[in-house]
Amino acid sequence: MYKQEEIKPYHEGEKAEQVEAMFDNIAPTYDKLNHRLSWDIDRYWRKKAIKQLAPHKPQVMLDIATGTGDFAILSAQMLHPKKLIGADISEGMMAVGREKVAKLGMSDIISFDKEDCLSLSYSDETFDAVTAAFGIRNFADLDKGLKEMCRVLKKGGHLSIVELTTPVRFPMRQLFKIYSHTVLPFYGRLISKDTSAYSYLTKTIEAFPQGEKMVDILKQAGFREASFKRLTFGICTMYFATK
Repeated sequence: MYKQEEIKPYHEGEKAEQVEAMFDNIAPTYDKLNHRLSWDIDRYWRKKAIKQLAPHKPQVMLDIATGTGDFAILSAQMLHPKKLIGADISEGMMAVGREKVAKLGMSDIISFDKEDCLSLSYSDETFDAVTAAFGIRNFADLDKGLKEMCRVLKKGGHLSIVELTTPVRFPMRQLFKIYSHTVLPFYGRLISKDTSAYSYLTKTIEAFPQGEKMVDILKQAGFREASFKRLTFGICTMYFATK
């Protein structure tokens, strides 16, 4: 069994409210920073992850740790579901998302709910597909979060995850370590004015399970099939699972 304490980004006793407050604080600059820090490659990663779901034509979807709704919006534009809910702990992030959705005239399709992703309020087998982009590494208990995602999926439903990971091969592993420990936190602090947010990001990327280990965790959470594919030299990894 995977030990969740391995991915705790803070010292023992740190509360989830501090994570919520951090994301509320960086919400106004979050989108700009994500695009700049990834050189806009994050848009490509999101599209690749959504395309995994295209053959299955999901009609009712849930986007976990939706943040400012970028993944939810792109999913709705590419997959055309009847309903898509973005769930997140941060009201500040979702407020930005609601504004974007309203401007695009998509409020009849996309809605946002404040949710504890480790204890979702939705009934069993509610959704055709569940997605998560760059958010589940922030879970305090990864096993519990994945089990909840599996619970709310219909039997035969699909999970698509895209997450930042540490490259495994030379020289990208070494280059990414330098970038993530110097450029990323410095530029993140400069733009967001938050002293901890992007140092926190680096810690969660390094601690998060990846590849075969993550596939095993998905299966332990209740998914009958799971696979992964590394993107852009392993800086990002896609996971696809079926309930």
